[in-house]
Amino acid sequence: MTNLLTPISFAGLTLRNRIVMPPMWSGRAMPDGSVTEQNIEYHRLRAAAGCGLIIVEHAFVHPGGRHSATQIGVHSDDMTALARLAAAIKAEGAVAALQISHTGSNVSPETLGRIRPVAPSAIRHPYVPSGEIPEALSRSGIEEIIAAFGDAAVRARNAGFDAVEIHAAHGFLLSEFLSPLTNQRTDAYGGDIRNRARMHLEVLRGVRNQVGPGFPVFVRLGAHDETPGGLELADACEAAGMLADVGADLIDVSGGLQGSQGIGRSPAYFLPYATAIKARIKVPVMVTGGIREPELADRIVREGHADLVGVGRAMLEDASWAGKAIAALSRHTMGPSRVPEGE
Repeated sequence: MTNLLTPISFAGLTLRNRIVMPPMWSGRAMPDGSVTEQNIEYHRLRAAAGCGLIIVEHAFVHPGGRHSATQIGVHSDDMTALARLAAAIKAEGAVAALQISHTGSNVSPETLGRIRPVAPSAIRHPYVPSGEIPEALSRSGIEEIIAAFGDAAVRARNAGFDAVEIHAAHGFLLSEFLSPLTNQRTDAYGGDIRNRARMHLEVLRGVRNQVGPGFPVFVRLGAHDETPGGLELADACEAAGMLADVGADLIDVSGGLQGSQGIGRSPAYFLPYATAIKARIKVPVMVTGGIREPELADRIVREGHADLVGVGRAMLEDASWAGKAIAALSRHTMGPSRVPEGE
């Protein structure tokens, strides 16, 4: 039976197991976005512990899409230290992916300085009450950002990463396009789910055109805003289907506008979303969200809820989590208990 420790091959990649370090901001980059030795060691340690896949924390693709002053950048050819980061992860036996992102209006005024944030519509982000009202993107602005994602993906590939992940969750720009709360456009990018997902599809196509058909491209999809009037699961399933049809090699299921604000909730709180999306698409599905126990991660894979499991905060707290999980699961066979409904 397939379990957490079973290798998986897809999109030309082979992972030694299904344990994933999901992208988690570490605040270790230089002011210009350059990778530091601290960034490298932070990711290397978790690769060395035995993860099958390391998805490096979000890297901004455009100066106007930066989320924090200590965020990794992939917006410029000057970000040459990215190659050392990719090499360090791969030297430890893990597959290395880089998440590429644009923050949209999910940013404080201090981060962008004089640059005004952009968004689908001129609406203040509901989870950034101190933020300013963003500028609604014009068609030329949309095209500029699509090109920036494509250029960033090429830089990641050239730096030696095995894949890229497009960030379309956590209230960042693409998440804002998908949500009715932040997208009130009346043009081709607003209205029904097919229009609200148009930016996602154009970014994915733009990345694919730049890196070619053989380079793996993942999408981290915010599957539910968990906010009245926001994105619902049915629309997220529809968007996931469109992304898979256009060429996404993996859908990484996470939260929408509210991000991963799940502290204090029951374990595996995004699992129902991943289960629903996996039933809709044929490409692999990854789930994160409050998963700490190796036994729970293992049951998620055994019972077919997801193909890969991202362990975030537990791995942030303990760099050796993967090694301990591998040892624990190798010692015994899991019992018949099932993943609780609704968790």
